[in-house]
Amino acid sequence: MSDIYSSLVSYVRVSPCKSKRVKKIDTITIHCMAGNLTAKRCADLFMNKSRQCSSNYCVGSNGDISCSVPENYRSWATANAPNDQRAITIEVANDGGANTGWHVSDKALGALVALLVDICRRNGIPMLKWCNDKKLICQVDKQNMTVHRWFANKACPGDYLMSKHPWIAQQVNLMLGAQNPAKASAYTIGGIDYRPVFDPKFYNARYPDLNAVYHGNPEHLWTHFANFGRYEGRMASANFDPVAYRSNNPDLVSAFGNDWPKYYEHYLTFGMAEGRSGT
Repeated sequence: MSDIYSSLVSYVRVSPCKSKRVKKIDTITIHCMAGNLTAKRCADLFMNKSRQCSSNYCVGSNGDISCSVPENYRSWATANAPNDQRAITIEVANDGGANTGWHVSDKALGALVALLVDICRRNGIPMLKWCNDKKLICQVDKQNMTVHRWFANKACPGDYLMSKHPWIAQQVNLMLGAQNPAKASAYTIGGIDYRPVFDPKFYNARYPDLNAVYHGNPEHLWTHFANFGRYEGRMASANFDPVAYRSNNPDLVSAFGNDWPKYYEHYLTFGMAEGRSGT
């Protein structure tokens, strides 16, 4: 059988630290390198059989991706054979140390999401599910993301990546079409026209994490804003800053609190007509 790996890979060096895969791929396990290695350097280190470790993929801080163990083989990554038999394992470089929770760069996160989308599509995984529940290991109908710390006395994948698991699942599912996004062409939600507060070029330029994943695609950016960005209070146009609008209108704070979508809705339905400043 030919080696199977993502077309996003720029470097391949197959590690001897691998076994025959006998289970269908249905799980994702994200690891951290606990160091700022390039994707190439990480794959090269896995050539040392005395280390007795490997992963299917490595992602560098600059967004490069390498393959160390092709998908048709099981990597030696998680200290748990049943998990590694069914999982694609991915090592991600850290641009920050333990004092940052092993922080990961935006470029690495963007590459990780793109890689996961590709893996899921090719392996028939319709969506990623994350509950942060160790008891759901191998119950892939409920949770199909696992972490190294559940199987060994490790901090892996680090507190930063651990905290990003819900976001990672959301982004991948968005790209897979596993969620129910608003129509991208209409720029409307609940009959309200959001064009005065949403500019895809502005949104893409303002947030590197979005550019790294969506590469300026207006439909994907609108879908992100409709489903996530407005709930996070993100600024999506030079004409409207929800944080400033909240601060400049104390009468709205008592009514809306931190319910960010309400500030967009108020500005679009009342605020503009009343002459309230959006910035």
